[in-house]
Amino acid sequence: MPNNRKRLVGTVVSDKMDKTVVVAIENRKMHPVYHKVVSSTKKVMAHDETGAGVGALVRIVQSRPISKRKRWVVEAVLEAGEQLAT
Repeated sequence: MPNNRKRLVGTVVSDKMDKTVVVAIENRKMHPVYHKVVSSTKKVMAHDETGAGVGALVRIVQSRPISKRKRWVVEAVLEAGEQLAT
């Protein structure tokens, strides 16, 4: 049975919460009339057990609702950012 969950790649912009990171997803597409590249950014909260730091490039996957605003889980850290000080 295939796994049909959505997967997105984004950059961690905040890691100040416990086991939660804010990931910025950038979408770039061509404007239909003016033919200029328009970028839009959406920020989502994702559950993070790995401890990805700010600036890390992560892949997030859609999951069941974990809390009021968390519906994504960090699946993999593609490029490391700054690490958490423990």
